[in-house]
Amino acid sequence: MTLPLFLLDAGALDAVSVGGRLVLDGPEGRHAATVRRMRVGEALWVADGAGRRVTGTIAAVAAATLELAIDQVVDLPAPTPALTLVQALAKADRDEDAIEAATELGVDRIVPWQAERSVVIWRGERGEKSRRKWADIVRAATKQSRRAWLPEVEPAVTTAGLVARVRGAGTAYVLHEEAVEPLVAQRLPDQGEVLVIVGPEGGIAPGEVEALTAAGARAVRLGPTVLRSSSAGPAALAVLSAAARWR
Repeated sequence: MTLPLFLLDAGALDAVSVGGRLVLDGPEGRHAATVRRMRVGEALWVADGAGRRVTGTIAAVAAATLELAIDQVVDLPAPTPALTLVQALAKADRDEDAIEAATELGVDRIVPWQAERSVVIWRGERGEKSRRKWADIVRAATKQSRRAWLPEVEPAVTTAGLVARVRGAGTAYVLHEEAVEPLVAQRLPDQGEVLVIVGPEGGIAPGEVEALTAAGARAVRLGPTVLRSSSAGPAALAVLSAAARWR
């Protein structure tokens, strides 16, 4: 069974070494000590979201902190190719369900997309608040899935911004119900970024499909059924992660 994982900010573990001590405090220390009620002698993982993961044994417990004896320090390489989910904003929290599952399935970066048919609109402070909520969801899913790399949640893009992103990406796939090519048949690169573009509940508008494919994206489909906005991205990432990282 894997160990529970607690997530700190990038750089927080730079100075640690085997045989040393680490004090886990703040929200993560409080969660470990008061919510999970971890005890002396138990082992856990602490990661910095940038690939460094520490294995430690609890040496002391206080009201909201743990002191760990460091048993192991590993630096895990960033997964390649990098998988980026471009998730259109969707109503009824379906976009949030999508990014949570995508994180558990190995996504490396998430880009919110203000698509033409998105009912939800991110603007100004509300948009930044929504992006921070996505980041919190991704952080929690990273801990749950025991990942040492924390996916980045980028600012929302318009379709024009997404078209520019596609032009700069090595590979981009648009999930579309009328596409002929199956995603499972695509050959992935060993390096670079792979974009997976998912539309909102009403689907990607024809003009958007045309603009994205003209920029270099390939229109693909997952199978004979039509998936919701909340499940299409995670399903595609499961296919791509298996193809790219278990070969």
